[in-house]
Amino acid sequence: MAIPSARSFLASNPIVPVVVLEELDAAVPTAQALLAGGITSAEITFRTAVAADAIAAISEQVPEMAVGAGTVINAEQARQALSAGAQFIVSPGWSSAVADVASEAEVPYLPGIANPTDIMAALSYGLDTVKFFPAVALGGLPVVKAFAGPFPQLKFMPTGGINTENLAEWLGSPVIAAVGGSWMVAGKLLRAGKFEDVTRISAAAMALAKQIVEQKEAK
Repeated sequence: MAIPSARSFLASNPIVPVVVLEELDAAVPTAQALLAGGITSAEITFRTAVAADAIAAISEQVPEMAVGAGTVINAEQARQALSAGAQFIVSPGWSSAVADVASEAEVPYLPGIANPTDIMAALSYGLDTVKFFPAVALGGLPVVKAFAGPFPQLKFMPTGGINTENLAEWLGSPVIAAVGGSWMVAGKLLRAGKFEDVTRISAAAMALAKQIVEQKEAK
């Protein structure tokens, strides 16, 4: 089975927050705070012990939120995430094992790519959108534009170093489908329970993102 395209999903989610949850109790309030700020997706990283339970809690209690699993590096994690209710899977790099699970489950998969070899592996699975990670450290938008030359069928979701200062540069490019970022869900905010700040920052980010996308589409 083919892996579903993430492109239509990202069209309505120009910002995909990368959420690192250390405490399960913060999962639902974080999702609700993002939603209140107009952000309707969240990538819960599998870097912490509560990740699967957090995805399950958000999936059950905040059904308006499209919750996915991030930092998925093997098939076991992918299956665990999907069992918890993950609606999409994101990896820091390419994994054919994770791609196989996503294909079986028919859920979008956004693998991290860093070079043409990664891209060609993704294309072999029929993917039309990939993650570019770590975006700024790997050379930024010029590198993505260089990749887009030989691979014009692809769109990219850069993650790593994205913030309000460079959002317009990234999201304004026609080769960018969406961006991933964590500035609205910084660990210090979640640990302190400052969910009103998450909402405020999310609302500002989405207002800027919508303006950028509208200008891009008008060109």
